[in-house]
Amino acid sequence: MPRRLFVFDDPDRFSTGTVGEPGSRTFFLQVRAGTRVVSVVIEKTQVSALAERLGQLLVELDQSGVVEDPPTPIQPDERPLEEPLNEVFRTGSLTLGWDGEAERILVEARAQIEVESIEEAIEALQVEDDDEDGPDLLRVRMTPEAARTFVERAHRVVRAGRPPCPLCGNPLDPTGHVCPRKNGHYLN
Repeated sequence: MPRRLFVFDDPDRFSTGTVGEPGSRTFFLQVRAGTRVVSVVIEKTQVSALAERLGQLLVELDQSGVVEDPPTPIQPDERPLEEPLNEVFRTGSLTLGWDGEAERILVEARAQIEVESIEEAIEALQVEDDDEDGPDLLRVRMTPEAARTFVERAHRVVRAGRPPCPLCGNPLDPTGHVCPRKNGHYLN
């Protein structure tokens, strides 16, 4: 199957959200420009890491004087994900960068692929856009303001999961869990 490229420059919305109950949630990255909507499945840890790294990039851009941090608070994005929620692909890797010429933040999500060696994985990451054999790719260029909105929402979405165990920090199910701090003998 030929590679699919989904490219968005200054989309109307770049967001994350979930479907399902805490402990069984599926996380999505979603981009909308007009009536065009693309949704990709992403792991919770990837959402958390993307939000953290985007936040660090915004701080670095502010400290270097490239992009100023706005004096007004971020307007939170509390809208649900766009419907219908159709998964285009499952994210394998993320790339984050700064396009200095366009003064835009670049986020790329590549489809998860099966590889047999680290060399194959590196080759898959170095595929040119016009290569028919590469993994599917979602590329988003957005303003720093859109990135700030994404970071705020992503932190909220990740925190909305199961509460942590006070002893070990692992997520607590409604029925408790076997806590390693109690040598797995007691339900906490």
